[in-house]
Amino acid sequence: MNFASDNTAPVAPGVMDALVAANSGASTAYGADDESDRARQRLCEIFDADCAVYLLASGTAANSLGLAAATPPHGALLCSDVAHIHLDECGAPEFFTGGAKCQALPALSGKLVPGVLQAHLTERPLLGPHRSPYKVLSLTQGTEAGTVYTVSELQALSAAAREHQLMVHMDGARFANAVVASGASPADLTWRAGVDMLSFGGTKNGCMAAEALIVFNRDLEGDIDYLRKRAGHLWSKGRYLGAQLNGYLRDSYWLTLAAHANAMAKRLSEGLRTIPGVKLIYPTEINEVFVSMPQTLVTELQLAGASFYPWVCPGLPPSAGAYRLITSWNTHEKEVDQFLAIAHSVTE
Repeated sequence: MNFASDNTAPVAPGVMDALVAANSGASTAYGADDESDRARQRLCEIFDADCAVYLLASGTAANSLGLAAATPPHGALLCSDVAHIHLDECGAPEFFTGGAKCQALPALSGKLVPGVLQAHLTERPLLGPHRSPYKVLSLTQGTEAGTVYTVSELQALSAAAREHQLMVHMDGARFANAVVASGASPADLTWRAGVDMLSFGGTKNGCMAAEALIVFNRDLEGDIDYLRKRAGHLWSKGRYLGAQLNGYLRDSYWLTLAAHANAMAKRLSEGLRTIPGVKLIYPTEINEVFVSMPQTLVTELQLAGASFYPWVCPGLPPSAGAYRLITSWNTHEKEVDQFLAIAHSVTE
C-alpha cells in the first residue's frame, strides 16, 4: 500500500522494453542519435507544433533551464505559493537563472486566479532598478494540489501575462495526468492557450529518468544548448533518454498509464469520502489525493504497512492532520481496497 509518491513506482514495461531494444551497438553521442531524433519528432506531432525539444533526465533541470532561458538574473518569476519551483527545488531556478527572484502568489486549490495575478501586476508597478521586473509566469499542470487548469483558465492567465509582457512557462511533471483528466488536447493545454514553454514530465508516469523541455516560442531558444551543457545536463549517451520517451509515447501509452493512475486516485478518494472523520481537502482530478485524517486512523494505517506523507496545505493549521496520497501507473485496485478496508475497520 504505497501511496507515498509516483516516483516510487517501477519503470513501465513499455519503457523498459524500449530501453532494452536501444541497448545494442554504437550510437552517436550527445543526443545526435536516431532515438533522440524520433522522440523530438514525436513530441512535435503530439503537440501539433514546430517546437524545439531538449531531452533531459530530471524535472528540476527542465524547469530551471527553461526559466533561465526566459529570465535574466535581475528578473522576477511569478508562480503559486505551492509551486514546486518555489518550495521543492532547493533554489535551483534562482541558481540556474543567476539570481532571478521567485515571487509566490496565493493559489486557490493549487491554481492561480487571473484576478489575483492581474491585481499583483497592477498594484506592484516597476520602480526602475529598485524592483525586479516581471519576466515569467510559471503555471503547474496538474497542480501540486491535484487539480487541473481548464483551457479557459489558462487562456485568461496567459492573456494577463501577455498584457504585462511576461512569458508563460508550464511545469508539466504530471502533464499526462492533466491531459487525461481534462479531455483537452496537449496543444490546447499549452501553446494554443498561450504557453511559451513546457517542462514535459515522464519520470512520474513510467519512465526511468526522462523529461523534455519543449519550447513553443522559438524566440526563447537562445542559448539553451549551452545552458544545458554548462549545467551538466547534456547526456553523452542521449539515446537512452530518447528511447525512454519513444517507448512512453508510442501508441498513446503515456496516456494509458496516466489514466490508470487517475482512476486509482479517484477510487481511493471516493472510498475515503465515506469514512467518518476523513475530509477531502481538494478535488481529486489527477493522481493526487489530499485528505484530513484523525491521528488514530493514520497510526493504524501506517502500522498496517501503508506509506503516505503528512502535507502542509495553505490555510490549514498543522492540527488539521493533512496528508497527501499519490497513486501511479503501477497502483493496483487491491492496494486501494485494502487501504480502505483497514480505514473502515478502524473507524467502525
